[in-house]
Amino acid sequence: MKNPNSTKAAPSAGSGFSYSRPFFEDLVDSALAHAKKIGATDAAAEASEGSGLSVSVRKGELENVERNRDKSLGVTVYIGKRRGNASTSDFSAAAIEQTVQAAFDIARFTAQDPFAALPDARDIAPASRQRTDLDLFCPWAITAEQAAALALRGESAALRLDRRITNSEGAGVSAQQSHFFSAHTRGFRGGYASSRHSMSVSPIAGKGNDMQRDAWYTSMRYPEDLAEPEAVGRYAAERALSRLKSRKIATTECPVLFESPLAAGLLGAFVQAISGGALYRKSSFLLDSLGKRVLPAHIDIFEDPFVKRGKGSSPFDDEGVRVKPRQVVEAGRVQGYFLSSYSARKLGMKTTGNAGGSHNLTLHSRKTRPGDSLEAMLEKLGTGLFVTELMGSGVNYVTGDYSRGASGFWVERGRIAYPVHEITIAGNMRTMLKGIVAVGADTYNYGAKEVGSVLVNRMKVAGS
Repeated sequence: MKNPNSTKAAPSAGSGFSYSRPFFEDLVDSALAHAKKIGATDAAAEASEGSGLSVSVRKGELENVERNRDKSLGVTVYIGKRRGNASTSDFSAAAIEQTVQAAFDIARFTAQDPFAALPDARDIAPASRQRTDLDLFCPWAITAEQAAALALRGESAALRLDRRITNSEGAGVSAQQSHFFSAHTRGFRGGYASSRHSMSVSPIAGKGNDMQRDAWYTSMRYPEDLAEPEAVGRYAAERALSRLKSRKIATTECPVLFESPLAAGLLGAFVQAISGGALYRKSSFLLDSLGKRVLPAHIDIFEDPFVKRGKGSSPFDDEGVRVKPRQVVEAGRVQGYFLSSYSARKLGMKTTGNAGGSHNLTLHSRKTRPGDSLEAMLEKLGTGLFVTELMGSGVNYVTGDYSRGASGFWVERGRIAYPVHEITIAGNMRTMLKGIVAVGADTYNYGAKEVGSVLVNRMKVAGS
């Protein structure tokens, strides 16, 4: 969506920030200097600021206008193998010293942890090699009135689409931006600004006992990359209409096709299972999976921190460790975990630059062809369940057991027969991952994950 008011300005007064990068650098340096002065072995500090505007409308009228602005200085202090953390939103010199002292005092009374330490110097991303071309920051100079007008356009498009769209849970527009600077006594220095803007519409279809709601949204770092509000509203309305006259189905076992946004959730569950915290606590169903085939041979998963405008892009991780593109899964075999410095030490391994989580992930099937649209995936499903909404958390990461409330569509001979609701789908994540038989070309970017619809060969479906 083109917006003449969007710019690529660096953090400055014109970008809507109250504090400059040099101010944050001085703030962090003061905290580190005081930590060393009072006897800290090592220390890390991060100063950050965020601001934004969120506007919501409902049934043609303005409902809420919220402006947020926050700031923080976080300090971590090490005394040998003891670690303490404290934070403040007061940037005065006295508050900085008090915060450092608080972190120091916490460290003094914390039990020793042999793995507690800043990242090793060899893993740190040097300032001279940090990527600065990722295009993560584009402030949106939008007023509350302009944001409300966009939201109203989206909601109006939904309400006009069909007379069966009878109500609305509203529409919203959000413009958010932040910047930070971080440093620690092992030599890391770095920071950057980022932005995230979004728009959503939530219409209601039907009346009486047959009412259904659905929603759609668009979220991007640059406002011009957002979908048009009318397109978001119409698609949200189409989704709500498609759910009218939903029915229950009998309990069965059948293939299940996960719509692409939900397939991103399956990818997220896989990431959680091979992340350091779950692995060293032995609370994962994928323990000791490195080098082993846990997905079919046609599946690859790639991580790339350097995608321009990517929602998961970053020149370094939350500890200042260097990041790089890598193959997480190749031909179904796990090539690497998601590890911070701490979890890597606990496991006797090296950090993968994933303190703070995964970066841009893409799940791809070597069987996927350009023509594998959603319609083609429904044909591959044949007769079974197409899931478009999941409810509840429903994943036991220790055992891999999976059970979620669901709704979607019953499909017969490759075509949607009717919408279904009030069902539960169940299985085991280990079996589900190995049972992926196809991935669609209908890719969708959900947060920092990009994947098409995913077809699992068999699951239990509990109905009436």
